[in-house]
Amino acid sequence: MKRVLVVDDNPDILDALDLLLSLHNYKVSIASTIKDAVFAANNQCIDLIIQDMNFSQGTTSGEEGRSLFYQLKEISPATPIIIITAWSQLEIAVELVKAGAADYLPKPWDDMKLLDIIAENIVDSANIVDSANNSNEKSPQRTNNASQIKSSSNFIVESQPMKQLVAMADKVANSDISVLITGANGSGKERIADYIHQNSPRNANPFIKVNMGALASELMEAELFGAEKGAYTGATAMRKGRFEAANGGTLFLDEIGNLSLAGQMKLLRVLQTGQFERVGSSETITVDVRVISATNSHLPQAIEENTFREDLYYRLNVVELNLPPLAQRQDDIIPLARHFISGSHQLSEQAASLLKQQPWPGNVRELENHCQRAMVLCADEILLPEHFMLGVNSSNVESSLALNKAESAAQKASSDKDNLKAVLNKHEWVISRAANELGLSRQALYRRIEKYQLSQEEQ
Repeated sequence: MKRVLVVDDNPDILDALDLLLSLHNYKVSIASTIKDAVFAANNQCIDLIIQDMNFSQGTTSGEEGRSLFYQLKEISPATPIIIITAWSQLEIAVELVKAGAADYLPKPWDDMKLLDIIAENIVDSANIVDSANNSNEKSPQRTNNASQIKSSSNFIVESQPMKQLVAMADKVANSDISVLITGANGSGKERIADYIHQNSPRNANPFIKVNMGALASELMEAELFGAEKGAYTGATAMRKGRFEAANGGTLFLDEIGNLSLAGQMKLLRVLQTGQFERVGSSETITVDVRVISATNSHLPQAIEENTFREDLYYRLNVVELNLPPLAQRQDDIIPLARHFISGSHQLSEQAASLLKQQPWPGNVRELENHCQRAMVLCADEILLPEHFMLGVNSSNVESSLALNKAESAAQKASSDKDNLKAVLNKHEWVISRAANELGLSRQALYRRIEKYQLSQEEQ
């Protein structure tokens, strides 16, 4: 189980992140001061850090967060750091991303986006080779939204649509042509890209991922093409770009439809010529990189709307692999669910039947999340339909899981407006006491009060 260090001086934020990450099978360490954060980084095995930018009351400059970031990077250069910040510190956050932070999110953050960023950046250390310590320069330095992964080419394929798609992937794997993978979020586009790379002649060389949707436009050029020392604020050393790191291997550009027009123009040049210059340098670098891209957008429509370049589209889309949504791959649902269910847990026939009846708008990722929740809710080894919480409003999932752990009848009914109001009145609207009885963080309780439009006058 991976350990995440959360650094913030706000106890409500610490509570909220502790609950969110714990429910998604992360070990959580918390620190409310810079001193505690440095101590934890020095004395614990930390896989990822989430840090705020201010730690003293009334401080809003972000300088404390900047100082902490560089201390943590000195202690553990390879540990990914995610910055959470108010918009007022956006400029500093961008600087820190350029200096090696994994990503940044504004407050209040989106839970699912945060979880996706964490999952993207936590990779077994055995599968990551820091280019700074690799004399043959085949592995990338771990930076924003990029990692080299040596993963298995095997994955679960039982449905006919997926068998046909994998057969096509096998055909294109042996060539160097560009491939565009299309499909809905959570359907497994990255897995197909990895499959193509692992079955290609380039499989001994790097497989580099870049999430274009999570990449700020002002960081795109430095991220893809690298930068010389002093090219921008915080650039204290020469930095290789993703194209250079992927030389000889495969570069996977996810969410390509989100790339700005300016970024599209620069990307088109390197695809046409294989050449580019680092930011702040006039030296032309030539690379041999295969590009696989993916999108959930309808790029032909984006071309009509003049938001995506037609020439780039045809450069990327030599072969298109369309990944069908999970609802159209029913024969994959139960094998995937059994793959996601770990330990001694077993899927009951009733639960299996229920899973096959679901539309799964969130695709494979949604199925995996429900399987994880079911294992938390199940008190024994047999997973029943009710453990999967299908049909439950997603805003109540966090509360329901926490209440199950407490095994309190009153807590299990906390999402009900009348029970919520009764508990608040019982404690005379002392939020900390009511939240404690309900098994919620204060931040979560405030959200429910706002949702049900409750006020203290309602007696």
